[in-house]
Amino acid sequence: MSDERLFTLRNRWFATSVFATVGVAVVSALIGFVWLPSAQRDASFTGVWNAICSAAGVPRVWHSGDTTVQPTNRLSAVEVTPQMLAHASANSIGRGATLALRCTMCHGERGMSQANSPNLAGQYASVIYKQLMDFQTGARTNAVMSPMAVNLSDQDMRDLAAYYASLPRPPAQRKVSDSLAPGIVSHGAPMRNVAPCAACHGGIDNKAGSPWIDGLPAAYTKAQLIAFAKGTRTNDINEVMRNVARNMTPEEIDAASAYYARELNKQ
Repeated sequence: MSDERLFTLRNRWFATSVFATVGVAVVSALIGFVWLPSAQRDASFTGVWNAICSAAGVPRVWHSGDTTVQPTNRLSAVEVTPQMLAHASANSIGRGATLALRCTMCHGERGMSQANSPNLAGQYASVIYKQLMDFQTGARTNAVMSPMAVNLSDQDMRDLAAYYASLPRPPAQRKVSDSLAPGIVSHGAPMRNVAPCAACHGGIDNKAGSPWIDGLPAAYTKAQLIAFAKGTRTNDINEVMRNVARNMTPEEIDAASAYYARELNKQ
C-alpha cells in the first residue's frame, strides 16, 4: 500500500486542480466585479462594491445622488371601491343637473352622445368621478375635458357623477353571452393573457372602476383601446387596460368596438 499523500502540493494532480480552481475563481471575479461593472453606466453597478451589493440584492443607501426612479406619467390617485358614491342625495343630483348643462354639446341633453363622445346616462358614479379627477390632475389628458375639469371642485365632480348615474340607462339589445359576441368579448384570449371584456365591463361580471360600455361609439372605444395599447393613456388601475390592449390584435379591437357600439343601435 502506497504511503504517498494525496492532498499535498507535491502531488502534481492535486496541485494542478488547486491552481486551476483558483485561476477560474480569480478570472470570474475579475469579469463579474471589474469588467462588467466598468461596462455598465447604471449607477447601481458602478464600482466593485455596488456590483457586489446588486448581485446580492442588498439595498444600496450609500450612493451619492438620488437614484429613486420617478414615474414618467402622472398616476391616478383615486381609490375606487364598490361602495364609492353609492348613495347620492337628491340635492347632489339636482346640482349635478345644473352643472351638466355645460356638458350637453358633447354628451347630449340626457347623457346620450350624438357624436363620438362617451354616453354618460346610467354610467357608474365612481367611474365618472374618477375620470373627472384624472382629467383635473393630469393623469388623463384631453384637449376638451382637461380645461373643463380643471376648475371643478370635488363636490362639483361628485354632483356630476351622481346626476349622470341617476339617468336611465338605455336597454341593450343583446347580451355578451349571445353567439353574436366576438370571441374577445365573451372569452378573451387566454394564451395572450387577455381577459374577456365581459369580465370587467358587465355580462359576466363588473369590476369596480370599470365603465359600462354598451352603446359607446365605436370610434371612441377604438381610440381608447389604441391609446391604452400605445401607452398614451395611463390612468387605468394597475395597468389592467394597457396590459389587455397591447395584446389585442387590430382585428379584435375593431370587433370589440363595433360590437359594443351596436348594442343600442338596433332598436
